[in-house]
Amino acid sequence: MDVFSQFEDFQLDVLKEVGNIGAGHAATALSTLMNKPIDMLVPKVRMLPFEEICESVGGAETVVLAIFLRVEGDAPGNMFFILDLDAAKNMLRDLVGLSITGQEEYSELELSALNEIGNILAGSYLSSLADFTNLNMQPTVPALAIDMAGAILSYGLLQFGQMGDQALLIETKFLEGENEVQGHFFLIPDPESFGKIFSALGVVSP
Repeated sequence: MDVFSQFEDFQLDVLKEVGNIGAGHAATALSTLMNKPIDMLVPKVRMLPFEEICESVGGAETVVLAIFLRVEGDAPGNMFFILDLDAAKNMLRDLVGLSITGQEEYSELELSALNEIGNILAGSYLSSLADFTNLNMQPTVPALAIDMAGAILSYGLLQFGQMGDQALLIETKFLEGENEVQGHFFLIPDPESFGKIFSALGVVSP
């Protein structure tokens, strides 16, 4: 069944609400971690074919920073949180308050901070989706990579076999005062998992 054909504005609104609740949880956790107010917005949620993921972050050869993890449980899949390099440095400087190193290199402290942000974000979104669907969905320990977007996605394919051919994109904006950083959060369920998620959301039968 082509799940794309089943989508209407109402279903996308449900998924956006999942994103908004997850962003709220993540903002609270990040504010506690950083000891200052952090807001998060979800300006856009959309479905897109797997092959369009790279285009949405600037192209397959664009070098990005990605936090990657595996989703285990009732609806297994893969998750990526992707930032362009400028956005990653801006996040470290403006949100985290670190004195950043050069634009091309990252210290261990910077990488650790970015990994923790990605871990909080992924956990918050998964928890929100699990609450909506009553499905058991647990994240593995995240891994961080800096490479071309196409190479990072290919690594996911090699590590965990055939991914689903459709992705849920949640655009995320981090706000601290007048500072704004935008990232891209992707959930790519395994082929059989999308049907389970949509069925639990009352969209389609698996």
